[in-house]
Amino acid sequence: MKIADLYIQVSTDEQADKGYSLRNQEELLRRYCEMRSTQIRKVIFEDHSAKTFDRPKWTAHLQDLRKHKGKSDMVLFTKLDRFSRNTSDAYQMIKTLRQLGVEPQAIEQPIDPSVPDTKIMLAIYMAVPEVENDRRAMNVFHGMRRAKKEGRWMGIAPVGYVNQIDTSGRKYITPKEPEAGIMKWVFEEISRGTFAADQIRRDANKKGLKCSRSAFWTAIRNPVYCGRINVSKYKDEEPLLAQGRHEPLISEALFYDAQDVLCGRKRKEKTGTKMVTHENLPLRGFLICPRCSRLLTGSASKGRNNRYYIYHCVSLCSCRFKAEIANDLFEKELKKYVPHPGMSELYVTALCKTFKNQTSHQQTSRRAILMQLDELNKRLKNALEMMADKQMDPEDYRQLKTACSAQIAELEVRLAAQAEKQVDIQTLLTKAVNTLGKLDELYANGTIIEKRKIIGSIFPEKLIFDGNEYRTSRLNEAVRLIYMLDKGFTEIKNRKDGETPLLSGEVVPTGIEPVSKV
Repeated sequence: MKIADLYIQVSTDEQADKGYSLRNQEELLRRYCEMRSTQIRKVIFEDHSAKTFDRPKWTAHLQDLRKHKGKSDMVLFTKLDRFSRNTSDAYQMIKTLRQLGVEPQAIEQPIDPSVPDTKIMLAIYMAVPEVENDRRAMNVFHGMRRAKKEGRWMGIAPVGYVNQIDTSGRKYITPKEPEAGIMKWVFEEISRGTFAADQIRRDANKKGLKCSRSAFWTAIRNPVYCGRINVSKYKDEEPLLAQGRHEPLISEALFYDAQDVLCGRKRKEKTGTKMVTHENLPLRGFLICPRCSRLLTGSASKGRNNRYYIYHCVSLCSCRFKAEIANDLFEKELKKYVPHPGMSELYVTALCKTFKNQTSHQQTSRRAILMQLDELNKRLKNALEMMADKQMDPEDYRQLKTACSAQIAELEVRLAAQAEKQVDIQTLLTKAVNTLGKLDELYANGTIIEKRKIIGSIFPEKLIFDGNEYRTSRLNEAVRLIYMLDKGFTEIKNRKDGETPLLSGEVVPTGIEPVSKV
């Protein structure tokens, strides 16, 4: 009497729980063994896909056959597609089983291994389910590609979005708070270029974003956040950024600015340092050694009853300062740049004038973008004429058109973003001047991150501390202008004989008649 193992397989857990396939297969196999007086040694139930043999129950059964060689004569299944849907893998597994003295057999597709011609039927039986799988996979692929071209996101929603189904049963993605707001903040921070992307990821996780490092890097490269769906290249079809149907979290201009920073095409703002430090060392990374001009670092020394924080140089000059003294002196230094009360209108007027002078380059940037667009369009036109004259291969023209079209789309987005940037500088400066009026309070009561942002914004370049006072080569332009105005007015008010004024102290008398100098 022959001994057989019954192998019963379905592709998913749902089919195993709700379908009739398992019970039907078992019934057919048991009846087959009963009619042929075959003893059943064990029954294996599998709920993994038959595309590969990387299945837990099958792997365990194969190990059992190796361990108990000769205990079983056959492995029975209903059809070959229950055994495998991959022809090459199936041939290799059949060879392995026969080496163990076990013959695989499909009861509804019987094959006699002693007859050579039956190998043809075996090849057909195994090829048919594989072809069926491939055809189904191809239909799914083309359907998903068409959906992407129509602007639909396929698959699990990216970070900041959630999958939804409308009343018609169509699936879509919609923003999910607070993750959506955090992702918007992430792109804004990256576009500034102040902090490293990994530091921004850690800060975002503290805000409530649940995202691993690899998932974060994939997300910040994904154009879905600016309302685009990436359709990759396939055969003769070129890659495409389709207009999505979902709600974007950020503008295209912001997305491209962030990509420029990530790719190193955009210079990072010199408004501070990337490092995050202890709350007792807010000046770490901003101080320069007065002896050797190297950057001072900060650390803590453990005493008998407490920890003592210091700023120190890493070179042999051994320059070091107590952090408590340096921090107190810096707060006193910061009070020098608090604007004079009651002069906000004058400050705003002066800053508006300076802003207009310094932003005149935007028109130059706009003209440069227009020139680049014109150059790319001319290049495409010339390439088209060369292809028409058979001086350029159509494949080369298609590649050139794809590259130029991507550059043109990005430049048009930047051009549109510049047109939309109509800043109400008067309102912004009024708010900023009011904030500067309580700068020392904001610094004293702020978190370590807020303190470091204040330091970096007021002092774009490093500070030199000699133990008694601070020096810097450059101040923030707005703060410098306000400081000069404050200093000038103070000197006028407190002027003594023999002092050289920075501003003229001459006051022209007014009256009904035209004023004239005396």
